[in-house]
Amino acid sequence: MSRDIPDYPLDIFTPECVIDAREVDDALREFAPAVRLADGTVMIARHEHVSNGLLDWKRFSSTSRPWHDPTSPRPEILLTDDPPRHTQMRKVIADALSPRALERIADIFEMRAQELLARLRARAGEPVDAVGEVTQAYVFQVLPDILGLPEEGREHMHGFSEMVWATMGPPGALFDQAMSRDYSAVFQWLETQCERSALDPAGIGETIYAASDTGQVTLAEAKLLLQTVLSAGADTTFITMANALRAWAEFPEEYAKLRAEPRKVRAAFDESLRWDSPSRMAGRIATVDVEIDDLVIPAGTRCGLMFAAANRDPRYWDDPHAYRIDRDTRHSLGWGYGVHGCVGRTLATMEANALLGAIVAQVESIEIAGPYEPWMTTVGHGPIRQPVMLKFAQ
Repeated sequence: MSRDIPDYPLDIFTPECVIDAREVDDALREFAPAVRLADGTVMIARHEHVSNGLLDWKRFSSTSRPWHDPTSPRPEILLTDDPPRHTQMRKVIADALSPRALERIADIFEMRAQELLARLRARAGEPVDAVGEVTQAYVFQVLPDILGLPEEGREHMHGFSEMVWATMGPPGALFDQAMSRDYSAVFQWLETQCERSALDPAGIGETIYAASDTGQVTLAEAKLLLQTVLSAGADTTFITMANALRAWAEFPEEYAKLRAEPRKVRAAFDESLRWDSPSRMAGRIATVDVEIDDLVIPAGTRCGLMFAAANRDPRYWDDPHAYRIDRDTRHSLGWGYGVHGCVGRTLATMEANALLGAIVAQVESIEIAGPYEPWMTTVGHGPIRQPVMLKFAQ
């Protein structure tokens, strides 16, 4: 016999809850298989149910999600579509970011990684910010490089990140704070520097635009797809790599194992994505009544499928708060599942292999050198600043 979905007594998107998002989301997961927030949104946080929901796009549709604003400045061409339109659009990016397409520019990833490590080595003995001076610095350089964006205006990547993630969560103090900023320069940069005429014709951006020549997409859709790669390919990648550095400092025995077997860098990156996922949730709408254990989510209910909490669900993971490079992460939800699985996975993995691989090769140990400062967005999660000491090998 079914029972009503219980109301959850806490607003999980306040600044105080964002600071303690891991504990807050884990507590919600243990409260019930599904809970209803004050605005009616239903949150689902256990691994079994989140993974099933991600796989079932017909019952959990992306076409209407919690707090969605159709006038949002965030490029949403893939986020709010289901097949068949989603499949058509996704193929354009999948072709542009295929292993074969990226292999021809693989030297860019390695070159930028080695340049950054040389700068960090010159500062040996000083604390550095694992985010702003390492992983974010790398991604904000190499991602525009491979897309073929001009050098001019790349400082707006920071503002673009703030704008994108601010519009994903519910109204509240953090949303209001973010949207009170002046993003006019960011909009201008996106409009002008993402035009086809502004791009390096050898970059991946031109490959995306080329799909408009064959009628796969329109010119306007190609531009939105390029902006989608620029937004989706930045923050989650640098946050996950920063979490890897933090984990290597907190679990030095795992880092020692990794240095002894550097071919496991990709596995170490995947485990950091599970250990502390950079996105708390994905939004969906239930198209039919959906049973979650003894609860029923009514058709038309907007839902949050909570990646991060599911990736720490002790029902599925052994000792989930431990970071282990040998853990089997095939069913980690950080990459998403099903038709909405991360289309940029190859790109993110190549970035991680290059930068984290260079760090593993050159850095003997990593130590925490200052307090963790959380990324203050409602849906995004991770450090926005984490001082570390890098001890370089001689």
